[in-house]
Amino acid sequence: MRETVIAIQKQLINSQIKSAQVFLIDHENNNRGLTDTREALQLAESLELDLVVVSEGKDAPVAKIVNFGKLQYQKKKRQGRSAKPTVKEVRLRPNVGVADYNLRIEQAVGWLSKGDSVKFVIRLRGREHQYREQAAELLEKIVTALAQVGKVQSLDKRSLVAQVVPA
Repeated sequence: MRETVIAIQKQLINSQIKSAQVFLIDHENNNRGLTDTREALQLAESLELDLVVVSEGKDAPVAKIVNFGKLQYQKKKRQGRSAKPTVKEVRLRPNVGVADYNLRIEQAVGWLSKGDSVKFVIRLRGREHQYREQAAELLEKIVTALAQVGKVQSLDKRSLVAQVVPA
């Protein structure tokens, strides 16, 4: 069962390594240098770990003595973490104070620099609907403030929503 997983991963382990010698990195991350593949396999088996090819070198592949199941788990975990671009939502009212506005812009700049996209929503209640123009101007002000760090993906002045993605 382990070999079928390896075929998908395209990562050689243990007896699948066909080269005569490998650059060996042991279980304590010490560089052992150019070592015979059989010796490396014996060392890995004595530690009850696997010999895994980390990268294909020009002369000989670089192999590391690790727990292969743990290595796969960590790789999968890293891929899952990096594959999630998140959308942060900021809700504002049209009569937002200067300090609150500046704080939200600073937060949005931080999120955009991390790679997240930011969605600004301006909510109107009751009599605030009479001042839709002010809300639209606030939305334009937000877009111009974030022009250096992001670009506008969508700007809907009717529903007062702006989505900004990293530049």
